[in-house]
Amino acid sequence: MTQLARLTDSLEAIVRESADEVAVTTAVRDALSAALAEGIDLPAWATRPDPERYVMYPLHVAEDGSFSIASAVWDVGQGTPVHGHETWGVVGIHSGVEVETRFAKPAEPDVPLLALGTEEWSAGQVTICCTTDDDVHQVRCGGDHPVVGLHVYGADIGTLPRRSYDPSTGAVHWCTSSWAPAPTTVEGATR
Repeated sequence: MTQLARLTDSLEAIVRESADEVAVTTAVRDALSAALAEGIDLPAWATRPDPERYVMYPLHVAEDGSFSIASAVWDVGQGTPVHGHETWGVVGIHSGVEVETRFAKPAEPDVPLLALGTEEWSAGQVTICCTTDDDVHQVRCGGDHPVVGLHVYGADIGTLPRRSYDPSTGAVHWCTSSWAPAPTTVEGATR
């Protein structure tokens, strides 16, 4: 059994065990930290940047949509719009450096967003990046090599409608981060 398969089985058990978001995200964080410390060999296709935009490759999507594991890849100079997730999420850095800027969730519409701070995450580091009710952030590649992150979400993140924000005006747009194409016959890619 591969490291990724073991991690997937562990996360499946965690998600099934509890509906408490704090307990789930804490346990997912701990499992992802241990897996990254042990080493996870990702398939080459799941670490490949796209020259046009950041990509999310599906490593696992639970049949019932209760959670998903993505390999999120940003090339040098790439980043996301400011966005929320509408679900919980835990991110571990597989390789490279990810820069995250957090914003206060707007209390009212059409008010510029307030940046709360910026963190740099490097290989092996894990963070609970979002909760169902409170997250707004922007992520970008922070080094001179692509960044590859393992993202675990409490939904099928490739189909979940989410908010995107214009930080200067507070305008909200709904979007969906669709999955990048991934082989379905390669070990490690399950949908």
